[in-house]
Amino acid sequence: MKQQPVLGFLFALITAMAWGSLPVALKQVLSSMSVKTIVWYRFVTASLVLFILLGYKNKLPQIAKLGYYAWLVVVGVIGLAGNFFLFNSSLNYIEPSVAQIFIHVSSFGMLICGIFVFKEKLGMHQKIGLVLLLIGLGLFFNDRLDIFTGLNAYSTGVLISISASLVWVAYGMAQKLMLRKFSSQQILLMIYLGCTLVFTPFAEFSQVENLTPFALGCFIYCCLNTLFGYGAYAEALNRWDVSKVSVVITLVPLFTILFAHIAHYIDPTDFTAPELNTISYIGAFIVVCGAILSAIGHKLFPARQ
Repeated sequence: MKQQPVLGFLFALITAMAWGSLPVALKQVLSSMSVKTIVWYRFVTASLVLFILLGYKNKLPQIAKLGYYAWLVVVGVIGLAGNFFLFNSSLNYIEPSVAQIFIHVSSFGMLICGIFVFKEKLGMHQKIGLVLLLIGLGLFFNDRLDIFTGLNAYSTGVLISISASLVWVAYGMAQKLMLRKFSSQQILLMIYLGCTLVFTPFAEFSQVENLTPFALGCFIYCCLNTLFGYGAYAEALNRWDVSKVSVVITLVPLFTILFAHIAHYIDPTDFTAPELNTISYIGAFIVVCGAILSAIGHKLFPARQ
């Protein structure tokens, strides 16, 4: 497809805003619904719409031809199901802005796996990006470092959030390998359906009846978020360079902080403001800079011939 930078940027921005706003809305639903039930509804919604879309285009994946790719589907299901469950669970312990700051851990996890699986080399820009990530995280938690000296609710939430990012790497690697035979939408459909089956025995479908109108609105938004977030991401990749899309996606944690502040300003009763000091904001910015450097730093540090 011909490059369309403006549309590519807009779709990437929509993705970053969608993923950034998600934990702010999720936090409002967790008090009335279990994590497993929320995740089940999100996967069901995504599966149904993708199934209809691919069916209409006559591009449904042929399961019979999976062959040895079947085990990659299993790995992808475990990775994405684990990521959704753990990330949702972390919001029971920490605020959205804290949970989202670890999103870039998965990107660096993919880099490490790329070295061992695809024999890729870790460039200078990626090494510097990793150092910036660690420095940024240290600054982000500058006033809460003592919390990590023991196991408590806050440190538990942080550990769960980090685990969510790390387990996502399994999904990311599975998807990367499956792209050799299937389209990204076909892969997502198979994995979404697998995740739906995983959570079906644990979902309590009637919990949705306990939601207040406000919480129900947040819940519906969470279900639709997966669709237009990933949909916009796919469209961005079709119209723009992967590295440039990745730069925009790195803004997700900053959007989470921004939306948390906006939501608190509009409705301070339901939404809490991020408890961050100036150094924490600087740390979040440095984390994003580290991720940006890893995405496009190769242009600043060209490989030696």
